[in-house]
Amino acid sequence: MKHSALVNGIRVDAVYSEQAVHEIFVPLLKKLTVLQRKKGSRILAMLAAPPGAGKTTLLSFLEKLSREREDLSEIQVIGMDGFHRRQEYLLSHFAERDGKQVSMVEIKGAPVTFDLEKLTDSVRRVAAGDVCGWPVYDRLLHNPVEDALRVDGKIVLLEGNYLLLDEDGWRDLAGYADYTVFVAADEAFLRARLIDRRMKTGVGEAEAVRFVDFSDMPNVRICLEKSKPADLQLTVGADGEYRPAG
Repeated sequence: MKHSALVNGIRVDAVYSEQAVHEIFVPLLKKLTVLQRKKGSRILAMLAAPPGAGKTTLLSFLEKLSREREDLSEIQVIGMDGFHRRQEYLLSHFAERDGKQVSMVEIKGAPVTFDLEKLTDSVRRVAAGDVCGWPVYDRLLHNPVEDALRVDGKIVLLEGNYLLLDEDGWRDLAGYADYTVFVAADEAFLRARLIDRRMKTGVGEAEAVRFVDFSDMPNVRICLEKSKPADLQLTVGADGEYRPAG
């Protein structure tokens, strides 16, 4: 099935096989539907995946799929990117990368560049069933836009790189989830995707490679190597096909 989505201002065209749709995605949505009906109130699901794994496009597709089938409850998709620390903070603070102190803005997207306390408080509200605002990251402003979304769904699916990160502070997030999903992929495949994505923003190939290797790939490895096991483990291959892990 073909699906197009606008991701960070870039049009992304994806194709999901009938096998993946009927053997993975529809059963996942049915699982969430059953969990919500059994609970009788909102459920929060989390999907974690490394940069470049296509999680934002996939969740856009799952949201669309949930609206098209009468046997499924509609899901509402939100992301953790709105919890980036503000640009002025990143420009004035430093973190360690490869044994050196670097400006946080140079490694934007690393765990330390997110406002974890604010994210945790917001996740807690969503898990409790509150109707609340949710921030969205604006690539043109280079900053979050507060309360850009209104969270009011019965099934809320939160996506992000570090939702299952097994590190101090982060590991508590998964405790608020009723169901978790993790998508893994080969590092080389993700690197190629990230370089291509960077170049589509108008950056030259050499600069795209430098940025991805310095900023993105350490985050890819953190996500792949330090995430806790999920209820559903998936992989996406070099062919773009999603499969059960293992």
